[in-house]
Amino acid sequence: MSERRPRKDAVRNRAAALAAADRLFARCHRPEEVTMADVAAAAGVGKGTVFRAFGDRGGLLRALYEARLEPVRKAIEEGPPPLGPATPPAQRVPALLDAVLCFKLDNRRLALALEDTGSGSPYRTDQYERWHALLRDALERVPGLTDHDFAAHALLAATRADLVEHLAGEKGMTRGEMRERLAEFTARYLGGPAPGPVTADG
Repeated sequence: MSERRPRKDAVRNRAAALAAADRLFARCHRPEEVTMADVAAAAGVGKGTVFRAFGDRGGLLRALYEARLEPVRKAIEEGPPPLGPATPPAQRVPALLDAVLCFKLDNRRLALALEDTGSGSPYRTDQYERWHALLRDALERVPGLTDHDFAAHALLAATRADLVEHLAGEKGMTRGEMRERLAEFTARYLGGPAPGPVTADG
């Protein structure tokens, strides 16, 4: 028996809710203030419709996060260097971290909201586990490095959404400065030469 396809109106309502959530999180000052009722109202659907589509607020956040992350995921899994699987590990590690940082900068409110759904810890979210596994696997392929699991955690700590928000929102660090500092920090850990200047629009 074939799996039943969602009704067209259900697909349409889900897309409307995602688009509404996208707009709300893009302009909010405090992510925790965006509720399922807010999303439903902005989407022009009932609150029950949003709950049926996503289960709860965490499900909505994950769905929106995954939708925004899809181009990055595709580049990591199928794309050319510097992110793609054919990239030498010593180059892929800083490229992965830069991709995480840029994604967090581009999605600051959403990242903050999502990282706060894992029982108060960003480390319990599915998206963190995926980033950690990718980075750990790349580190395992760099000669001379040890304790890859802990190193992946330590390097990813520099891209936490709350730190990104603190540095960009409160300390006024520019995108280019943050990327350059992270690249220098990663290069020191890997034992390679310091990277060149980072462009601010990449």
